[in-house]
Amino acid sequence: MAKSPKKREDLNQLAARIVAEATGAQPKTPDPDAGKNPAAVALGRKGGAARAKGMSKKARAASAKKAAAARWGKSG
Repeated sequence: MAKSPKKREDLNQLAARIVAEATGAQPKTPDPDAGKNPAAVALGRKGGAARAKGMSKKARAASAKKAAAARWGKSG
């Protein structure tokens, strides 16, 4: 699977690509989830909510403190 470009298309490039795909001059942009296990994709979209659901209140608080310390560059 090819990686998406780092730089976003400007409005004119986007319009040209959409017209090319619609007229069949260019193949459609592939689905980024094509060829992946659908169950794994669904699990990956739950993210932090699923992780937090399985943690105790104390563990969530510890995780939040660790995240805040990392964000603000403080220890504790």
